[in-house]
Amino acid sequence: MALQLTNFALRPNEATLGRATQVRTNFFQVLALPYQNVYHYDIEIQPIIPRAKKQAFWKFFEETRTADVCNNSKSIFDGARNVFSVTRFNLGETQAQQLKVDVGSNPVFGRAANNIFTITIKFTSVIRMQELQEFLDGESPCTSNCLSAIMVLDILVRFLPSLVHFTFGRSILTPTDKTPLPNGAEAWHGFYQSVRPAKGRMLVNIDTTATVVHESGPLPEIAAKILNKRSLDDLRRGIAAKDLYMLTRLLKGRQIQVVHRGEQRYTYKITNLAAPANEITFTDAQGTSKTVADYFVEKYNRRLNYPFLPCVVVRRDIFLPMEVCEITPGQRYTRKLNPKQTAEFIKATSKPPQARVNTVNRSLSLLGHKNNPYMEEFGMNIKQEMEVIKARVLPAPKITFHPSQGDFTAQAGGWNLQSKKLAKTATLVSWSIINFAVSVPFAAIQRFVRELCQTAAELGINVVNREPPIMSADPQGNIERNIKEAYIRAGQAVKCAPQMLVLILPVVSGQLYGEIKRISDTVVGVPTQCIQSKHIASAKKQYCANLCLKINVKLGGMNHSLKTGEIPFISEKPTIIFGIDVSHGMPNSKAPSIAAVTASVDALAVRFISTIRLQEPLADIVSDLTNIVVELLQKFYKETGVKPERMIFYRDGVANNQFTQVMETEVAAIRHACAMLDINYKPTITFIVVQKRHRARFFPIGQRDADRNGNCMPGVVIDTDVVHPFEFDFYLQSHTAIKGTARAAHYYVLHDQNNFSADDLQDLSYKLTHVYARSCGPVSLVPAVYYADLVAARARFHRPGGDWSDTTASSEMTSEVDLQSMYAVVKQELQNTMYFM
Repeated sequence: MALQLTNFALRPNEATLGRATQVRTNFFQVLALPYQNVYHYDIEIQPIIPRAKKQAFWKFFEETRTADVCNNSKSIFDGARNVFSVTRFNLGETQAQQLKVDVGSNPVFGRAANNIFTITIKFTSVIRMQELQEFLDGESPCTSNCLSAIMVLDILVRFLPSLVHFTFGRSILTPTDKTPLPNGAEAWHGFYQSVRPAKGRMLVNIDTTATVVHESGPLPEIAAKILNKRSLDDLRRGIAAKDLYMLTRLLKGRQIQVVHRGEQRYTYKITNLAAPANEITFTDAQGTSKTVADYFVEKYNRRLNYPFLPCVVVRRDIFLPMEVCEITPGQRYTRKLNPKQTAEFIKATSKPPQARVNTVNRSLSLLGHKNNPYMEEFGMNIKQEMEVIKARVLPAPKITFHPSQGDFTAQAGGWNLQSKKLAKTATLVSWSIINFAVSVPFAAIQRFVRELCQTAAELGINVVNREPPIMSADPQGNIERNIKEAYIRAGQAVKCAPQMLVLILPVVSGQLYGEIKRISDTVVGVPTQCIQSKHIASAKKQYCANLCLKINVKLGGMNHSLKTGEIPFISEKPTIIFGIDVSHGMPNSKAPSIAAVTASVDALAVRFISTIRLQEPLADIVSDLTNIVVELLQKFYKETGVKPERMIFYRDGVANNQFTQVMETEVAAIRHACAMLDINYKPTITFIVVQKRHRARFFPIGQRDADRNGNCMPGVVIDTDVVHPFEFDFYLQSHTAIKGTARAAHYYVLHDQNNFSADDLQDLSYKLTHVYARSCGPVSLVPAVYYADLVAARARFHRPGGDWSDTTASSEMTSEVDLQSMYAVVKQELQNTMYFM
């Protein structure tokens, strides 16, 4: 009987399609693996110590009790409660001990009675490290012991730097390397590392990383930055109610340290903001009424410089003036970044390929892989050079626009629309324009409309009414009334049903944009096209052409497709391609998760429909997938008149540790959906996870393989050396990165009844990236997933009265019925269109 190595699809064969080449990658080979058994211990510390201080506590304990308890070992600790050692601890016959630890006057660990802590140590298990090598060589399945062995290596490579640097998950951050961001935030730069299995060996993946944290320092200065004030003097006249609300939301839960008690720098968490220190009064023990400001003069001989600032509430009856508080460093920023913060963060973290290579190479000394006493103790050694691995460049497909123009081979950088007519064009008769940007003159809008109509005509779109009604509206006014009025005007102008509204938005318009999409998608049921006002005056043809791509698709047209015969797997038999994405709110959010599913409804895999479901916050598995698949299969049949014989699912947003759950739940739900339609309906199913948030990066070696930005050429595929030892996965960089280092998508096949060869699936996936409707070139993901991302993001706007600037603000849900009722449904008129483009 053959050994079953995995429950997932096995790599079917060695792929050969394309031009062979080599790339450099940010993986480092593990030259020596621990061969001896590792002993796993569980520890508990009382009183409870903050996680950030547990590493230092364990180090202190090990150094003071190394002979009698730790047996002179150099153990490693995960910062929670798991300790690993290659030497057995001296814990007696019960393999457990409870010990007292006197930390003396060391203040780093917190407060305990008489500085005495209690630590309980229990033996848990033996991890057989030899079994890991057997798995890597394909001689054993990936058992729980193998996973434990990989976890040990993961902790081992991070342990030494974690003793001296801030750590967030697998990232090591250096506060000395930081970039200020607007509104009281900053980006801390550092390095990510994790241990990964490959065929016959282990690798360490190292990449640059950055995390947004709250800026530390004096609270008054931080408050001024949060409110975007030039100085504290700007706050002397008071803080507007809207600003105070925003400030309170951002400061709640922040840890502060007081500075008015000498060396007693106690820490607290902010629970609220109150009135200014010169307004809050209380009655002291002698019955005297005084303000907080007066109290600080009498008690601490400290006259406040900023008594007009709100007080910080840290307990029900403790009010602290802002100026005696400092925000402590290293507190993660868990709210959604505003547009300015996002722009600055991207600017700070986008590194050109060679700069990224250089930075990763410089990280090796900080990460401490050489001369590491813990790695020496365990017997682990890591090569100090990036791996150079095999890769292939897949051939580009042939693209078709209008039938009269023939086809052409896609170039690496994409194509332009000059002299091209779109494949299937819409006719635009009934439309109108709303101008929400008061600074844009009417004449400029007219000039822009003329250029837009001319560009549309050149692309083959027939704009019958070239002088649509134009109305001005207040962006702070009644948006629903304005949209309904524009809708009526569009219909009255040409005496037919309105097809589209075009809206001109001010420079900063996040809230307005969300409200427009909510009303147009769920109240009126009309496609909308938003335009930023900064583009109106210039009326550039390229910009107008890009708008036309969106408009044509929203009206039911088709921009381009692959040449007939390029994807025989889809054209030879009725085939449906699904894209699945689950979008979550910010960390700690109570906002519902949104499951979005898209499905192709033509033989070219160009036209897609979609549906959404709301589910419990942070739920990763699509809970209603059976009904979703039934709904989309019925629509496919209505559109095409046939049942699909083949199904391909591209699933976004799944981590490796969720693969089994997704297989057991979602693939079963798909089969159930087919059986619900017809007990004998059994199409072949392929289920592929697409991962974007991985840390693998690939860099060209020769100029021939590099684009003008120094990235690998589009079409580079990697399916050896750094992939799973025997499961069916590959990395595909299908796009050209505009800025920074290109990130390949990681495709991981969990289930494959269609019996794809490695070449066929890689080729199909690459070709599909060329038919994303609003792009003139291949994109980074197959469109089915890209569209699902867009649908999920769009659904966030469908909650009436929602605050889309901060997805942490939703109230708690109690049932799925409550969830679905909180968000409006997309109007029937739009459900079978690509309104989300």
